[in-house]
Amino acid sequence: LLQEQLSYYLDCVEEQIAKQVSQKSGAFFHAMTSHDPIMEQMGATSKEVRALRVKVQNVDKTLAKDSLKLVGFARSRNNHVLLLDKLKLMATVLQTQPTLQLLLSSSDFVAALELIASTQEVLAKELAGVTSLRHLPSQLKEMSRLIDKMLSTEFERYAATDLHRPLDASVEVLEPERLVSLVAGLLRQSHLQFLEVYKQEAITAAQTVLKQLVIEQLANFEDCLTGSGEGPVTLDAAQWLKVLSLASDALTILIKRVHAVHDVIQNTADVSAGLFGEKFLTVNEHKRVKFKLQDLLVSICDYCHERLASLVSTQSDRQPITSLQITDLSDIVENFTSICESVCGRQSPALRAAFKIQAGNYVHKFHSQRKNKLTLLLDAERWKVAEVPPEFQILVEKISSDKPMNSVPNSPKAASSLRIGSQEYVTVGTVLMLIRLVSEYCVCAYDLPLLASVIGRNLTELLRTFNSRSCQLVLGAGALRTAGLNTITSTTLALTSRALQLVLWLIPHVRAHFKNISNELLISMDTVERDIGHHIQQLETKVLSIMNTLLGEQLNEWDARPPVPSKTFRNVSKHLTKLHEAVKPVLPDEQVSDIYEVIHQNFKSRLRDEIIKMNIQNNGGPQHGVVTSEILFYLETMKILKVLPEKYISNKAMDDIW
Repeated sequence: LLQEQLSYYLDCVEEQIAKQVSQKSGAFFHAMTSHDPIMEQMGATSKEVRALRVKVQNVDKTLAKDSLKLVGFARSRNNHVLLLDKLKLMATVLQTQPTLQLLLSSSDFVAALELIASTQEVLAKELAGVTSLRHLPSQLKEMSRLIDKMLSTEFERYAATDLHRPLDASVEVLEPERLVSLVAGLLRQSHLQFLEVYKQEAITAAQTVLKQLVIEQLANFEDCLTGSGEGPVTLDAAQWLKVLSLASDALTILIKRVHAVHDVIQNTADVSAGLFGEKFLTVNEHKRVKFKLQDLLVSICDYCHERLASLVSTQSDRQPITSLQITDLSDIVENFTSICESVCGRQSPALRAAFKIQAGNYVHKFHSQRKNKLTLLLDAERWKVAEVPPEFQILVEKISSDKPMNSVPNSPKAASSLRIGSQEYVTVGTVLMLIRLVSEYCVCAYDLPLLASVIGRNLTELLRTFNSRSCQLVLGAGALRTAGLNTITSTTLALTSRALQLVLWLIPHVRAHFKNISNELLISMDTVERDIGHHIQQLETKVLSIMNTLLGEQLNEWDARPPVPSKTFRNVSKHLTKLHEAVKPVLPDEQVSDIYEVIHQNFKSRLRDEIIKMNIQNNGGPQHGVVTSEILFYLETMKILKVLPEKYISNKAMDDIW
């Protein structure tokens, strides 16, 4: 069966070949006929190809191979150069650690940190995968940590050395190059916590300075503050003020040292932020450094203020402070506050608050003593004309000049009256002492401008006390009991009025003085000024009332009969003369004239009433003649006293009584 299948397949193939031959017979026979020429052509072509190959081999040997070797040599050379550079770079990297040791020995921390950073970058980018250097990155990282620790330790050591050195050292910044190197390294690592370290060290230094100072000044100083043993020791005012002054000076030196270091750190930060050159501090970091530096100054100033404030507050009331000492204390506080304000740019409230309390206690005691003194003087005042020592004349002239009053003059000699401009003031001793008291208040305000408003209110109260108490003693007749006077005379009333006028003159100058010191207007003094003016009017009214009563009583007994002048009009003349003798040496001429003008008008009115009551007519009769003679006698008295203008004392001036 297989044989038959194979025979069948063979027959099929032969049939297909025969069919194919019959179809391509023309081409087949053509190929057969062209076989020999083609073979000849192929032989010739083969010879030409062999010849061409020989020629190409000759060209390759003489021209191409050497040139290609040159290209390969150039590429190989470049590869060798790159390899050499890598080897050099590896050699440089291997020198990193010795170089770091050299830089750290010269305290060039920034350069050391820059070297570490650049080496780590090279290892990560250009020498990545080098097996021999695989441990170097971790070593450099550990070296960076070591430098961080070294920077922190060195800065702490520097801060302690700088802030705890003797206060009499003339150099403000200790080893500035070292400080710049340390600060630059810390800023390079963005370790800003060093500013907090310096702040705490500065506070510790302030504590140490104060403690050492008080130990040197007083062995038992801690007992004075906290108490120990059987009872606490108390500093007297002089010792306390000396300690406070020395403490202020010591803390001022310390603050200036901190400020000097602050400036160095600030300049280093500016440079590090690229303001003047290299830059490795970002803008935000630079802002943080600036903020922390300002906080450093504010914190140390506030702390020093608090420490001094605690010293100020330790002064006991059992050790009173004198005016000179409170002035010295004010100078210490103002100087220290001004220095701190210039350093940190803001005011620290603690010291001024403590001083204000201490000064307030002094001012309260100052006021109480003078108020009590004034009350005692008023109660003992005899209301008689007092001699005026020249020191009061000098004092009044100084007050009238409106210059700041910082002292009270003193002189042992005496004079007769106070002259102010064209006016002469005859007054009582209490008012002279009041002028001195007022000047003391002005001096106190000048020395303590911080409490000028309180002192001004106290002075207002003092003047109000003088006005009200003098009113009680004179108009209320209290002097009859306190000073043993027999009666309140017209002289007493006139002297009181003139004394109050002197106080009225004084008030505008006092107001101007306080305004120059602290822009304090003393508005409350306006009320006192009005009260005193009203009191003066009451005194004048009282004088007029007394005269009106005296003259009215005389006219009530007048019967308009001879002899002329009658006893009534002689008594009227006597009363007018006595009043003149009482008020003329005391009151100014204008006020005397005003008083007598009112008396004259009241007398005319009473006289007119009496004439009407007695039905006396202006008819030339006997009674009319008596009245005319009496009036002429009255007018003659007024002419002799020279207290009224001519229009009131002419013969016709009395015609209107009819």
